[in-house]
Order: sequence, then C-alpha cells, then structure tokens
Amino acid sequence: MFDIVLYQPEIPPNTGNVVRLSANTGCRLHLIGPLGFDLSEKHLRRAGMDYAEFADVKIHANWAACRAALCDRPAERWFALTTKGNRRPASAEFRAGDVLVFGPESRGLPAEILAEFDDERRLRLPMVPGSRSVNLSNAVAVVVYEAWRQLGYAGGA
Repeated sequence: MFDIVLYQPEIPPNTGNVVRLSANTGCRLHLIGPLGFDLSEKHLRRAGMDYAEFADVKIHANWAACRAALCDRPAERWFALTTKGNRRPASAEFRAGDVLVFGPESRGLPAEILAEFDDERRLRLPMVPGSRSVNLSNAVAVVVYEAWRQLGYAGGA
C-alpha cells in the first residue's frame, strides 16, 4: 500500500483519525517529531488508538530519520501535499509503495522540505477561492482514497 508521513503533527484527534485511516486502508503511518502532543493523550486514543493494534505506526525523531527509514523509495515516488502545489492528486499516477507527506496543521511543510520535491510531486487539493487549507485528517483521507482508487482498491473488500 502507501506510506503516509505526518511531519510534526500538532492536533491529537487529527493524528488519531489518520491512525484509524491507516489501519482501514493498509497504509503504513510515519510520525515525525517533535509531536505537538503526547501519544497517550485521551483525544488521540478516542479518535484512533483503539485501532493502533491494526495500524503500522512508526515514530521518527526528525525528517532525516524518516527519509533514512524509507531510503528504498525513489525520490520520484514521494509526494508532498501543500497549498503551494500546482497539481491535483487525481493527476498524479500513484503506485503501491508511494510516500505521501503532509505538514503540520498550523503551518504546512517547511520550505526546506518542500525544496526536496519538484513541482510534479507537489500536490494540492482543489478548494474554492479564498480558502486556506483542508483539515489534515480530511486531506490525508482524500489523497489516500484517490491513490487507492487508482490501484483498483487492491487488497480491499
């Protein structure tokens, strides 16, 4: 399936929802610290940690550690989701094993990380004019399900 990367997530319920999504779609989830919460927080548990036993969740100290852990993935198979993107997820041709990277809720991915992604790998969800961004867990769900749809929901029932 896919690897979902949350860079320094800040809001426990969003991360909990992504844990649950990962468990239900067969994705692997990577959390990059520092996290904006303690993993034992009640809101996180309520939103998704009851699915933790079904989800493959890894925690990385920083961006470099996450990149090293996923070093077998070619750079062209990494996608950054950003309001600074020019392509819609539906225009990307996803493959099993692709890495989907999302930034923190309050600020998105930092410029130094975005610089590692060429324009073709910077994706943006369409929104009406004047909108700032989509909720993190919703954005992850939209992109994961589009990528999975392209694979014919392989492995799903």
